[in-house]
Amino acid sequence: MSSQVQPFTIAVPEEELQDLQQRLQLAKFSSQLESSAQDSWDFGVPVSEVQRLVKYWKDGFDWRKAESRLNELPQFHTDIEVDGFGVLDIHFVHKTSPVKGAIPLLFSHGWPGSFIEVTKLLSKLKGENRNPAFHVVAPSLPNFGFSSGVNRRGFGLGQYAEALHKLMLKLGYNQYVTQGGDWGFWITRSIGLLYPKHCKASHVNMIVARPPQWNSSPLLALQHAITPYTNRERDGRKRSEWFDQEGYGYNMLQSTKPQTIGAALADSPVALLTWIYEKLHDWTDSYPWTDDEILTWVSIYWFSEAGPDASVRIYYEALHAESVSGITYDRLRSYILDVKLGLVHLPREISVVPATWAAALGPVVRQSEHTHGGHFAAWEVPDAIVQDLWAMFGAGGPCYGVVPDRNGY
Repeated sequence: MSSQVQPFTIAVPEEELQDLQQRLQLAKFSSQLESSAQDSWDFGVPVSEVQRLVKYWKDGFDWRKAESRLNELPQFHTDIEVDGFGVLDIHFVHKTSPVKGAIPLLFSHGWPGSFIEVTKLLSKLKGENRNPAFHVVAPSLPNFGFSSGVNRRGFGLGQYAEALHKLMLKLGYNQYVTQGGDWGFWITRSIGLLYPKHCKASHVNMIVARPPQWNSSPLLALQHAITPYTNRERDGRKRSEWFDQEGYGYNMLQSTKPQTIGAALADSPVALLTWIYEKLHDWTDSYPWTDDEILTWVSIYWFSEAGPDASVRIYYEALHAESVSGITYDRLRSYILDVKLGLVHLPREISVVPATWAAALGPVVRQSEHTHGGHFAAWEVPDAIVQDLWAMFGAGGPCYGVVPDRNGY
């Protein structure tokens, strides 16, 4: 591997495509419950949907066409050394802006997303019509996509944060802002905790928070105690309760026994498709997924550098962080000094919290509410993310000028 930043082209070997074809040809399908409607998702992905998508994956989906579209993105890779884990080869999208003073923006995806989620943002963040411009960096997280895998135990949120922060420094962005959801929420929070002199502001579209406490946020706690929930907040609590009761099983398994589910994901493209497609369906706001979109997302995992099983290990490492990095979930829910925070509330997110809960996350400078959108916001409702970023960082916004114009690439 080279220490320099080099262009990257996705080129899945032909033998891997042939292997996928053989596995799909030999696929076995689960049975459909007689008492369940054929299109019911109560028990998970309907068998008929799995069969239809597998047939199209095998007989109609053109990975080379999808690969060609992905290669239209400005992709690169470079070596990043993570303390205690050696040198990793990090793949990333890097779209620079010609506008003087453009703001470096680190975009962090989560699971089961990937770098592809940034695609719809790139053309909208160029800085036209007097809106702020951004240099956008969207890595494949280690263990995801086309970045290196890590087989040693202990690669937790602190290490993900270190890898992405060092990538920004290597690109010449000494100060930058972040945007993310899902693991991007936890990783960018970790970056703010560890590198507050460099990370000047964060915007997140998945908000994980608890009611404000009297001992840490007395004014917010009082406001929370005396202010009735809005309709959005009441509906949001119902959505969060549904997720906790009906949608959280994957998380418990991946957080405790990732090797077990990993065996299925590494061996069976049908298992991988079903595992991911359930989330694409349940976590979005009736987004009209095309078959090509679904299979492109899933294929990125199947053809990933470390294999699809590697991506679920982050759940275990984050839950068992106390003995490794000390960056725990509870710590990241606490106040982060000096890193300004923008929040977007979407009705079909998997965690939908009241505004007073969210305000306790830190120096919140902006909260916006939208009537449409779910978990994969940058893909589902990119304009909501873009408008929030414009409002945060544009002239008159609470984060205007937060990154001095002294970065360079």
